Amino acid sequence: MDKYECPCGYVYDPEVGDYEHGVDPGTAFDALPDEWVCPQCGAAKDIFTKVE
Repeated sequence: MDKYECPCGYVYDPEVGDYEHGVDPGTAFDALPDEWVCPQCGAAKDIFTKVE
C-alpha cells in the first residue's frame, strides 16, 4: 500500500493507520473517510501527495 504525504510533512502510512482518529492499521489512503484530515495540521486529504 502506498504512503501519502501532507505539505506539513506528515506521512500517512497505511500499515500504521491513524489510531487516534479511528483509522485501523491496514487502511489504504483511498479508503480513508472523506472527512479525514491531517492529524498534525488539519489539511484535507485531497492535498496529500503520493510518496514515491
